Amino acid sequence: MCKTYNEYPDVLNVSDIQELLGIGRKQAYELVHSEQFHVIKVGKRIKVSKNILINWIEGGNNYALSK
Repeated sequence: MCKTYNEYPDVLNVSDIQELLGIGRKQAYELVHSEQFHVIKVGKRIKVSKNILINWIEGGNNYALSK
C-alpha cells in the first residue's frame, strides 16, 4: 500500500525511506551512507528528517557539495 508523505512520521528511519522510495534494504542503507543529505545517528539507529528527504527527492540543495 502506498502512503502519502503526510502519513510518514516527521523523522524517518531507514525502513521508512526504503518503503517511501520503493527500494531494497541494502539500497536504503547505501543511500543514507552516501552523504547526499543530512542524517542523524542515535546509537546504531539512523534518522532522517522527512523534510530533508523530500527536499532531496525534489532536487533541492546537494548536501554533499555544501560540506
